[in-house]
Amino acid sequence: MGRYRICVATGAWLFSGSFNRVQLWLVGERGEAELELQLLPARGQVEEFERDVPQDLGPLQFVKLRKHRSLVDDAWFCDRITVQGPGALEEAAFPCYRWVQGEDLLTLPEGTARLAGDNASDVFQKHREKELKERQQIYRWATWKEGLPLTIAAGSEDELPPNTRFHEKKRLDFEWTLKAGTLEMALKRVYTLLSSWNHLEDFDQIFWGQKSNLAEKVHQRWQDDELFGYQFLNGANPMLLRRSTSLPSRLVLPSGMEELRAQLEKELQTGSLFEADCILLDGIPANVIREEQQYLAAPLVMLKMEPSGKLLPMVIQIQPPNPSSPTPSLFLPSDPPLAWLLAKSWVRNSDFQLHQLQYHLLNTHLVAEVIAVATMRCLPGLHPVFKLLIPHTRYTMEINTRGRGQLISDGGVFDKAMSTGGGGHVQLMRRAMAKLTYRSLCPPDDLADRGLLGIPSALYAHDALRLWEIIARYVEGIVHLFYHGDDVVRGDPELQAWCREITEVGLCQAQDRGFPVSLQSLNQLCHFLTMCVFTCSAQHGAINQGQLDWYAWVPNAPCTMRMPPPTTKEDVTMATVMGSLPDVQQACLQMTITWHLGRRQPDMVPLGHHKEKYFSGSKTKAVLNQFQTDLENWEREMTARNEQLDLAYEYLKPSNIENSITI
Repeated sequence: MGRYRICVATGAWLFSGSFNRVQLWLVGERGEAELELQLLPARGQVEEFERDVPQDLGPLQFVKLRKHRSLVDDAWFCDRITVQGPGALEEAAFPCYRWVQGEDLLTLPEGTARLAGDNASDVFQKHREKELKERQQIYRWATWKEGLPLTIAAGSEDELPPNTRFHEKKRLDFEWTLKAGTLEMALKRVYTLLSSWNHLEDFDQIFWGQKSNLAEKVHQRWQDDELFGYQFLNGANPMLLRRSTSLPSRLVLPSGMEELRAQLEKELQTGSLFEADCILLDGIPANVIREEQQYLAAPLVMLKMEPSGKLLPMVIQIQPPNPSSPTPSLFLPSDPPLAWLLAKSWVRNSDFQLHQLQYHLLNTHLVAEVIAVATMRCLPGLHPVFKLLIPHTRYTMEINTRGRGQLISDGGVFDKAMSTGGGGHVQLMRRAMAKLTYRSLCPPDDLADRGLLGIPSALYAHDALRLWEIIARYVEGIVHLFYHGDDVVRGDPELQAWCREITEVGLCQAQDRGFPVSLQSLNQLCHFLTMCVFTCSAQHGAINQGQLDWYAWVPNAPCTMRMPPPTTKEDVTMATVMGSLPDVQQACLQMTITWHLGRRQPDMVPLGHHKEKYFSGSKTKAVLNQFQTDLENWEREMTARNEQLDLAYEYLKPSNIENSITI
């Protein structure tokens, strides 16, 4: 006879507890025993029991549990179960972190991570095969739009698997904040009903409510060329800028602009010429909002880097050459102020579209969803890569499903306010998908390709590289505990199936763009996993948080343009500028949505600080602890640096980065 101490932990979320009785069994190498106890799990509690078992169970392998419904099926969120057996030096942990529903038997394996075994009679091998077969029925792929990454098969959030859903606190906050934003938007509309909308200062009428300190600075300085250039380095979208290696072929310089050509070539020779080209937008059909035609352009802006680190615009070409306009107008800082301001507004509008659809939605949200679905379909809970990645997939499937239903759906926010809405947004994402490369998701490669390494004022570039290195050390620390050579990587069938599923299935045959279809070495595995974790956390943080600061003052990043791009400079008046920028309704919607989606979440989990303990053992715990220490050290360095800056760059501060894509 032996005495066992059993601890059952229930989630702290609303409705995590249950009034239904739970039955438990212990399964060891030498036997199985039902525990006679009446467990009614309570929210946020760890309930402890001691029970005598007559036979010797041997080392524990599984805990089985069954929830018995009474009048109703009251779902229970089980965190984990730990068991201390007779003579055992350490307790055995059985992670769960899922909803227990119905009356089916749920089997939880002991939490030590294991690679797939060759012996088909191995009880753990049978468990992982059964688990994957069940998961592949629950987590199915679907095509939202042809030419885009596959998604989870769910028409709405209510159709999602229960374990991917927002917990109740998150759901209530998300929905109530959206309602509060809708009310604020309505109040702003009423407030401006009898007011004029003829001058830039009229935007002040709606610039109230919740906004950040940086948003106020943008409000004050948005017309400055210095701030315009700064945003390409460290703003909401630091992904478009690249160092020029030649003058772009689309930049047609007419006669009379020899001085400009000389300036451009001088900056080119010294390596201080940069460009931001929105050519991906060329030919995308513009939206029609409330029966009013909207407009799109595909501008090019050339910028110079001064020795001080300031990035300043030199020339803007709003549209590329075409047969009807072989020499498009070029706008210069020396032009009439309103003409130059309007040209910059066209650049900011185009950058807004590319930021939201290419670099935010596609390159973080949709890629992260592919990683999440493939992980659930191909990696069992015992696999070390599953345990490594699963905290970085929290809520991603639901926020993406809500986005497809509310933001980019027919009649959604993009159709109501964005110049790419009405179908253009889907075409733009298809173009972006065709250009999505593996290198573009890995900062060391992407920043090298864009020529942005070693620039002191490129704070995103510096911080992204530093975080990539910290995440890479964490990933390597975990991987090397379980893979002791390249042959072990090559011989892991679950890992290889997971990699193939991401590249060939989820990303629709992306191997021609550098994504691997197999993993052949430890280095290749660590690089791929670092990309996964970075995309699902740090990169999304860098791309998402800036909306709050840079998009709240609508003229700085107009969501739509209501007049065609100017072709002459002398005719641009304040009426032209105001007639081009969003109207009151569009501007209010932009402010509401960017606040709702950019703000810090109330149940936010900072990078590396998830509470779930999927791994067992001291070695993996030590690796996670070192990861957290590295992040804390980097945060202290960043904080000290930011205190010396006029505009602090904090989007990649570890405490500001969410552990997964949840908004």
